[in-house]
Amino acid sequence: MHPPFPQPTVVRADHDDPDRPLVVLLHGRGSDETGIIGLSQHLPADHSYVAVRAPIPAGGGFAWFANRGIGRPVPESLDQTMAWFRDWLDPLAPVGRPVMLVGFSGGAAFAGGLLLADPSRFAGAAILYGTLPFEAGVPTTPGRLAGAPVFLAHGEADTVIPADLLHRTWDYLLGDSGADTYARKDPGGHAITSEAAAELADWIMKRS
Repeated sequence: MHPPFPQPTVVRADHDDPDRPLVVLLHGRGSDETGIIGLSQHLPADHSYVAVRAPIPAGGGFAWFANRGIGRPVPESLDQTMAWFRDWLDPLAPVGRPVMLVGFSGGAAFAGGLLLADPSRFAGAAILYGTLPFEAGVPTTPGRLAGAPVFLAHGEADTVIPADLLHRTWDYLLGDSGADTYARKDPGGHAITSEAAAELADWIMKRS
C-alpha cells in the first residue's frame, strides 16, 4: 500500500479526447504542473496533453520521490509514487490507448522508472535533461527496454544532474537497454532548448 497521497492535481492543454494518444508531462523537482504544460504548445496538435503535479512537497514545489541525492531515488519512495501514478493513469488511459511520458529533470527519472517497471505499458518516453533511476528498485538489466521508443536529450554543460548519472543513462539507453533511442546533446545546460522541443515534436509524431 502506498501512503495516502492526494488525488493528482492536473492541468490539461485542452479537452481530453480519449481517441487521441495521451502525452503525460512530468515536471522537475521543486516545480509543478504549471511549469511544464507550456511545452505542449510545441508538440503535435493531434495528441492530448496533461501535466501532473508530483505528490511530495519539496522546495516550494513538488517532487516525485524522496532521494538520496540528486537523481538517486529512495527505492521505497519511487515504488510508492509510481503506484499512486498508475492508480490515476490506468482509468484515464486503459490498455489500448497509447500513452507517452515526457519527463524533465526529476520528472525524467520518474518517467524512466515507470518505463523500466513496465516497458510494455507505454508507447514511449522522453528523458529530458535527467537520469534514469539506477539502484532504485526498478530493473536496469541488459535488454530491459528492448525495442521501447526513447527520446533522450542532455545538456553538455548541465551542472544540476551529476555527470556520472548522465553518462550512465546515455550509455545504457544507447547500449545495453535495447531501447530504440533517439539521442541528442545540446551545448547548453539544464534547460529544454527550442531545438530539442522541435525534435521531440517530430519524434512524437513519427511514433503515433
